[in-house]
Amino acid sequence: MTDYSSLDFTPLVAISGDEIVTHCFVRDVPLAAGRTLALVTLDNGRDHTRPNTLGPLTLLEFAATMDELTARAGRGEIHGVAVTGKPFILAAGADLSKIAEIPSLEAGKLLSQLGHHAFGKLDTLGVPSFVFINGLALGGGLEIGLNANYRTIDAAVPAIALPEVFLGLIPGWGGAYLLPNLIGIENALKVVIENPLKNNRTLSGADALALGIADVMFTSARFLEDSITWADGVIAGTTKVSRPNAPGKIERLVKWDVAIGIARKMLVNRIGEVAKSPYVALDLLQAAKSGTRAEGFQREDAALAGLITGDQLQASIYAFNLVQKRAKRPAGAPDKKLARPITKVGVIGAGLMASQFALLFVRRLKVPVVITDLDQARVDKGVAYIHDEIAALQAKNRISPDEANRLRALVTGTTDKSSFSDADWVIEAVFEELGVKQSVFAEIEKFVSPEAILATNTSSLSVEQIGSKLEHPERLVGFHFFNPVAVMPLIEVVNTPQTDEVTLATAMVIAGKLRKNAVITRDTPGFVVNRVLAKLLGEAMNAVDTGTPFEVVEAAVAPFGLPMTPFELLELVGLTVGAHVLDTHHAAFPDRFFESDNLHKLAVHGKILERDAKGRRTGFDKGALKIVAGGTAPMTAEQILQRVEDGLVDEIKRMLDDDVVHAAEDIDLCMILGAGWPFQMGGITPYLDRVGASERVFGATFHTPAIRGIGAAVGAASAHS
Repeated sequence: MTDYSSLDFTPLVAISGDEIVTHCFVRDVPLAAGRTLALVTLDNGRDHTRPNTLGPLTLLEFAATMDELTARAGRGEIHGVAVTGKPFILAAGADLSKIAEIPSLEAGKLLSQLGHHAFGKLDTLGVPSFVFINGLALGGGLEIGLNANYRTIDAAVPAIALPEVFLGLIPGWGGAYLLPNLIGIENALKVVIENPLKNNRTLSGADALALGIADVMFTSARFLEDSITWADGVIAGTTKVSRPNAPGKIERLVKWDVAIGIARKMLVNRIGEVAKSPYVALDLLQAAKSGTRAEGFQREDAALAGLITGDQLQASIYAFNLVQKRAKRPAGAPDKKLARPITKVGVIGAGLMASQFALLFVRRLKVPVVITDLDQARVDKGVAYIHDEIAALQAKNRISPDEANRLRALVTGTTDKSSFSDADWVIEAVFEELGVKQSVFAEIEKFVSPEAILATNTSSLSVEQIGSKLEHPERLVGFHFFNPVAVMPLIEVVNTPQTDEVTLATAMVIAGKLRKNAVITRDTPGFVVNRVLAKLLGEAMNAVDTGTPFEVVEAAVAPFGLPMTPFELLELVGLTVGAHVLDTHHAAFPDRFFESDNLHKLAVHGKILERDAKGRRTGFDKGALKIVAGGTAPMTAEQILQRVEDGLVDEIKRMLDDDVVHAAEDIDLCMILGAGWPFQMGGITPYLDRVGASERVFGATFHTPAIRGIGAAVGAASAHS
């Protein structure tokens, strides 16, 4: 085993002055036949809303506690050691605020070594070690358990995960080596790589038991007592532990590298090759099939040090703080006390988008929801869709039969607009045309109460113009969802010059009750997300229109690390919709945004990409290539990249100067939550600062100091000195 005890961890202590330390509280628990279990409870002294976290001081105290228990075990005073957490929480992982303050590559490596130094002692106590996973166990919290000899788990644990890859890290305190050797390579790939990239999917207690992460599961009522009894049986030798998912010789010789190869191909196809941490994690998992525990830990030390000091982790922590903190305190939001209570919701339209709205409102608000459309057949189809979706939720055990019945009973449909007379909130989801939306609201205003709030889901039209024919335009607000409605976490709440504080406050409160993050924007074309995307997509289509091959354009924008290429995105939103968005922005800002006749022709043709029977890309459609042929001024990838970068800087700077949103952080929050732009890039503005585009365009940066890794930050400081 690597000897970490000789290392000097003082540089980490120096950045830990304000750390909320998770302390180790030890008590002896008598077992049968005169045996004793030392029970260590991790507790930071805060309630369950402030989970235990693992900073340098916490790790040093944990190591010291284990040393004391090792000495006691040597004297025969204790016969086993168990670690558990305060109520509902084992630990939520590393203290990210401390990781962000790591001053050097050496200190970054020390942090990984300190975790191995502390948790590795669970394997060298001289007596069996246990972790009783009584609650939330994320990242380093789960790695505490992996370093122990045995694990029990509470059936009610809400979330277990190794989310590090999502944040630009790897499980660097034993997880990348220990987990595949405990549960097999395929299961480990799911936990370490697949789940984090699925919006940080977590495991339940039952999931962890089935995978083999936990050896046994107990119910909450007697979790601690039953865990202690079980541990006593293990210590006494009367309880035998089997681990059927642990990899055998055949898996190591045959399946391991094959599984890694499949995962690598999946990553390339799904996220490209810009994000570093998934590939570093994959390399560590591949190496874990052989070698010693000490060698595995040394690989983790080196890998984690490189990531901690890099650009992508700093951008990820910035993005994490946006989502966890800024999103919960939206800039410019009025006092929640001004919000009106909502006891009934009206939805104008019964198509797919409107039906998704109705389903979301009834699930989250649990109030009557009425939908309407031009004829009863459309209304009936919309209601049937909602009922079918409720049945699907019940079939997946996400809601109970009683709740399903209640939700179905709350949803009605009608062509009689008088049914909206007692609705407090009415939202439209009709065709994206100004005249249509104006007439729909003008008609519904005749039926609703004077206090009812009206919301439009427009993605590109002026909300103020939509309300220009209303008698009370002050009660109209933009409420722009992203598709799919149930999944995408952002709502752009559009504040017009007429929108009053009560309407705005109600919109923000409703967004929260829908479990969405809301960002308030001014009423300008495209708001935030579509305006940024229109710039990107317009530049991409302009390059194609002037003769640049599709594949050159895709390669040019690859450094952004986006979840899909511009042409995949156009097909996803619909080529007709994409052409409309470009037209809208060109009409508003003709000197900065491109329209594309070719995109309209591609919309009629129906596709850009060629796909196989399973929907996988196989190339570019021959008909699409014929449509765009004829351009005489192709650009290089380098030219396109600089045009896109500089164009985005210019547009975002204009948006901030015009107070479309209050800060660059709000732009990034919108792009992360509304367009799925990656955490590792920090959204968009940290990237634009980092590559020098901001300096090129306006002579400064969006963030001061720029959000860079340690090496880049040092280099930048030297360049300016």
